[in-house]
Amino acid sequence: MPSLTGQVALVTGASRGIGAALAVELARRGAQCVLVARTQGGLEETDDAIRAAGGLPAALLPLDLQRRAQDIDMLGPSVVARFGRLDILAHAAGVLPKLTPVAHIQPRDIEESLAVNLTAAWRLIRTCDPPLRAAPAGRAVVLTDAVAAAPAPYWGMYGAAKAGMEHLVRCWAAEVATTPLRVMLADPGAVATGLRANAFPGQDPAAMAGPQDVAPALADLCEAAEQRHGETIRLGR
Repeated sequence: MPSLTGQVALVTGASRGIGAALAVELARRGAQCVLVARTQGGLEETDDAIRAAGGLPAALLPLDLQRRAQDIDMLGPSVVARFGRLDILAHAAGVLPKLTPVAHIQPRDIEESLAVNLTAAWRLIRTCDPPLRAAPAGRAVVLTDAVAAAPAPYWGMYGAAKAGMEHLVRCWAAEVATTPLRVMLADPGAVATGLRANAFPGQDPAAMAGPQDVAPALADLCEAAEQRHGETIRLGR
């Protein structure tokens, strides 16, 4: 029997890239996946890949984490109402804002970065905390980036939001330390995604790992056997 049979996983950023690949891997291991992303078409493509891998048909929730932020608050109750439980939160959604000097940052740009890269994580924690605590072996894996801990020129908007998100997730981990819930940050490193291509257009994607290459290691963090907690797991390092 696949290791995640009977478990329910909520995956954000699931229409492409790492989020989509992780959803397919979780479904391949038997999880019932609930997929969240902005585009219906992208979610349907991920669902097709899940079915092709032998997974259960996914529940698709098109949701813009910036423009429909308050709808995030209903995700936890909605998943529990439909499936009776929530065992895994895999938060892979993110946005790369303009790379610009801090002194040139525009209000609307930093508002978008904070909304998607920080505030969405806070809302997901709020809505998913109760069912994840109630799960026999709840797991929350939140994707991050090394730039959060190593400030670099022009990365202020993205790095500040990710650093804030990391702090929030670590605080949450400390608060649930006495429960079965395990909370982790995961840095997949350099992966050939659309976000990476926008940041480094000169890099050869063939020289990097692809989303499908890092998905198994990320899915391992969602297993009941994974007991690390409050840590940042840096894949391949």
